[in-house]
Amino acid sequence: MADKLIISFEEYNKIVEKLAIEIHKNYNPTVLIGIMRGAAPIIDILSRILKLPIAYIVIQSYSGKGMEDQQGQLMFAREISSLASSKDFQKVLLIDDLSDTGLTLNKSIEWLKNYGPTKNFIKEIKTACLWKKKSSTFEPDFCPIKLESDPWIVQPTEHYEELTIEEIVERNK
Repeated sequence: MADKLIISFEEYNKIVEKLAIEIHKNYNPTVLIGIMRGAAPIIDILSRILKLPIAYIVIQSYSGKGMEDQQGQLMFAREISSLASSKDFQKVLLIDDLSDTGLTLNKSIEWLKNYGPTKNFIKEIKTACLWKKKSSTFEPDFCPIKLESDPWIVQPTEHYEELTIEEIVERNK
């Protein structure tokens, strides 16, 4: 099993802020598109900082019983979820939490370029993530942390996957 990199909420927020600064200095996107679920907290923070409309694409990429299983076949939802207008999709910033192998980001770019309702509006797609693992074949346009290894990154909300609602009720009595 790979080493684990455990990230606190405070660390996480600082990394997202560094990403926001990097984007602000080097790109002027017109919409932020988050790859769910990993990008959910990132896109929430970035949209508030950068004052941009958001969209979400849902991809299921990991299969198996454990959280640390190997990446499986990618399955895309049929539609983008967004209230952004078509004109907002000119300069896309596609966001994920990390570039693990690079497959999800590569396939997401391909999917976006072929997505009917917005494909004729997209002029440019750039990418952003918080971490790039050493073995990733994808080079994000914006990424504050490039790792020298391939640890399992334990993000601040990940512990909820191991808890039941009954356990949460019990500890909040």
